[in-house]
Order: sequence, then structure tokens, then C-alpha cells
Amino acid sequence: MRRSGPRRPGDVGRAGDLLAEARARERAGCIPEAIEHYEAAATEAERGGERSVLAETLRRLAVARHRRNEAAAARELCQRSFEVASGAGHTLLAAEALNTLAVMDLEEGALESARETFDRALALAGDLRALRARVEQNLGIIANIRGDLDAALGHYGRSLEAYREAGDEHGCAIAFHNLGMVSADRELWADADRFFEESRGIAERSGDVHLQGLCLVNHGEVHVFCQRYEQARTNAESALVIFDQIGERGAKADAYRIIGMVYRETGRLALAESRLRSSIDLAANSGSVLREAEASRELALLYRVMGRNQDALTLLNRAHQLFGRLDARIELVHVGGKVEELEATYFAVVREWGQSLESSDSYTHGHCGRVADYSVAVGRELGLDDHQLTTIRIGAYLHDLGKVRVPHEILNKPGKLTADEFEVIQMHPIWGIELLATVEFPWDIKPIIRWHHEKVDGSGYPDRLCGDEIPVPAQIIGIVDMYDALTTTRAYRPAMSHERALDEIRQCRRWWREDVFEAFQRAVDVLVASEARAA
Repeated sequence: MRRSGPRRPGDVGRAGDLLAEARARERAGCIPEAIEHYEAAATEAERGGERSVLAETLRRLAVARHRRNEAAAARELCQRSFEVASGAGHTLLAAEALNTLAVMDLEEGALESARETFDRALALAGDLRALRARVEQNLGIIANIRGDLDAALGHYGRSLEAYREAGDEHGCAIAFHNLGMVSADRELWADADRFFEESRGIAERSGDVHLQGLCLVNHGEVHVFCQRYEQARTNAESALVIFDQIGERGAKADAYRIIGMVYRETGRLALAESRLRSSIDLAANSGSVLREAEASRELALLYRVMGRNQDALTLLNRAHQLFGRLDARIELVHVGGKVEELEATYFAVVREWGQSLESSDSYTHGHCGRVADYSVAVGRELGLDDHQLTTIRIGAYLHDLGKVRVPHEILNKPGKLTADEFEVIQMHPIWGIELLATVEFPWDIKPIIRWHHEKVDGSGYPDRLCGDEIPVPAQIIGIVDMYDALTTTRAYRPAMSHERALDEIRQCRRWWREDVFEAFQRAVDVLVASEARAA
């Protein structure tokens, strides 16, 4: 007869009993006790030569330690599990160990290594449905991260089918959870609601508190996107209690991120910043690349709302780097219930920053946007690739950033500038670089900001560069910048016509490379004709 009180490892004689006890404690969220029983089970199995029990115990102990952020110890235990299972000829247990090692790679951002290891596990799994189900679900996670939602859906569907064939209700719960996540990525909110509810119901019946927490937090994200903010906050706070109980720091980062998103969307900005900062710190400390990327992205969106453009760009760059490590091809953000790509958020932030610079001068309203559109058209005429065109667009939005340091009376002077005043104006490219000193972009825009007033004949500023010392993107923006200035009404003169502005620029064609000048003429002629037809 089993006694009702807690048992110590020494009270149990067989490794299998200890293993079962450890699994029960882990599912109930009693992680320290579970680890104690796993370690006792491993000792007992090794003493008794029960290699299958030893292999499974080592793997499950690895998972428990991984959740406690003991990455090195967890990986070593899992590798040992694989070696014990392989040596004993236990194909299933060897494949299980490989699957778990791949999950560790996945959480650390090593997606290619994870995929290769999952494939090895799948090859070993053969007709073992339960294991094939788990590997399929993990391959689905990789496809999901990389933005291949169709492939992810296929993997998750095969995973659910295999779990059902194996009669594994708990496995079905995991599959439902993952189907909820891919449904959310597809903006199929009703499907996501249904899948998360199904998963959570099974998790509660089976006593799997970890899966309950995952369902709560990921369903909470759906609530945010559907503007069900109170439900989202309640879900995330309930998940936080669970993750605190089981010592799951990485998952706590998700809960704090959801709470931060709720506070951001409901206007409690200081609280939002605090929670999102906590999410970033927890994710970074637990080594979860994806979670850190997601939290950095959400904090960037908060800073965008607050008008803290420089901080927003710094965080967007960090998110871009982290997503890049994961080869996340579709880096989605959700803004006001709409989905946009991370790169589009970059554009929005720099466009808004550029527009804020124009707000102090009514005569330059729309200048940065026009320079961006025309410069990209010139770049296309030159055959530049998509990355170069993005560099030009971002650079165009921010090319006059340094003018925020130019005194208002000089920037808006109605007459000709004095020599001293013009020297101040000539500092704006350098000041622009200084303002961006702490921001590292995925695109090389700083040469554009510093050198868009340089001339091929050496007469430009601030560095008197000559010829091909001036990057082509800077030359493109320089010539378009001059054209837009000539065709826009200023305090000291009316706007020129398209034809007269071109005549003025032709007189200065020595300032730019011949191919840049010719591409500019072709692009502007086409755009002006198109605008005339539209009018």
C-alpha cells in the first residue's frame, strides 16, 4: 500500500518506480523534487544495469535542468542518454535523445543544427508513431519560425495524426497548441481560440502545468491581437504564476511580453516599458534567441508610440539581428490589429522621424518622402538590388537628421545665408552621424547621411570627397535632394518647374557620376509624367 505523504528517493527500491515518481512530480510543477527523483533513478538504474531506464532518466533529467537554465549540464546529460541508448541498441530511446538535443539547439537559435538533428531522429523513429509525432511537431516549429506557414501546418497536421493513431491524448494536446500558434500567425483567430482551448483542457486533465502555462500565454497573445486586453492580461498573469512555480525563466519572458503589450495598447506606457524590459532580460539570461527577438521588437513598437525614434531603431536593429540568427524569413509584428513585417516597421519609424524633422519648416513638408521615392526610382534605373534600394530608402528618410541641431533662425532664414551661417548648415551631415552613433542599422545608411552633399569634383561638404570616393547611394540622394529643393516653394523663392529644375541641374552635372545623372533624368521624367497623368 502506497502511503499518502511524500516519499524520499531512498524509500523506493526500483529505478522504474523512481522514474515514474519523478515524471509525476515534474508534471505537477515540483521541479526540485522531480530532479531529486530523476538523479536517484539514474543512480539506481546504473547500479542495476537497467540501461533503457537509465537512458530515459538521463534524457528527462536533461529536460528538467534545461528548463532551469542549466544549459551545459542539460546538453551533457542528453548526450549521455543518446550514448547509453545507442550502446544498448535502443533505437527509440536514442531517437528520443536526438529529438531533445535538437529542441535545445532550437531554443538557442541554432536552427540549421536543430533541423539536421531532428532529421536524424526522424530517420531512427521509423514506424514509431509517438516519436514521429514529436519530431514532426518540432520540424513544424522551425518552419513556423522561418515563416513557411504552409510547411508548418503540414508538420503539425502529421503530428496530430500520429498522436491520434498512437492513442496519445497528451501528445494531441501539444499538437493542438502548435496548431493554435500557426493559426494565430495566419490571423485565423477563431481557429486559434479553439485549438488553444482544446490543448489547455487536455493539459488540465493530465496535470501538465507546463503545457497549461504555454496555452495561457500564447492564447493571451491572440487576445491582444483581438483587443481582448483584460483576458490577455489575466492569461499572462496566470501563466506567470505557473512559470514561477516550475522555475521556467524563458517562458516567463513570454508572459511579461504579453503583459507589456497589453499595457502598451491600453496607454499605460511606463508599465509597458518595465514589463517588456523584464521580458528581454529574462529571455537573454535564459539564452532564448526567439523570445529576446520578440520582446525587443515589442519594446521598439512602444518606443515608436512614445516618439522615442532613436531608441526604437536601436531595438528594431537588435530584433532584426536576432531574427536573422534564426533565419526568420517573415518577422511579423502586430500593430493595431494589423500584421506587418519588421522591415515595414523600420520604414514607419524612419519615415515618422523624417516627418518630425520637417514639422519645424512648413516649406519642406513631405521632402524626405519625396526624396525617398525618387531616389529608389533612380536606384532601379541603375539596376540596384533590393537590399541597396532599401538602404537608399532608409537613408533618404534620415538624410537631413542633423538639421535638428541647426538653429531655427538659420534653417528658416528667408534670404541668402552669410558665410558663417552656411558653415553651420554644412555641419548637419556630421551632426546626423553623431545622433545615430549608438544605432547600428542592417543597412549601410551612415555614408548616405554624411556624404549626400559631396560632389564628384571635390566641391562638396563636409569631407571634400572626389570621384568614386562618394558612394553611389549618397550621390543618388544628393541629386534628388537638390531637385526636390528646386521644385519646392521656399520662403525666399517660388518653386521651379520640372524643366527649369532639370536645366539648373544639368549645369551642375559635373557634381555627379555620369551614370547617376543619366539614371536620375530617366527616372524623374517617368515619375513627373506619371504624376501629371494622375492629376
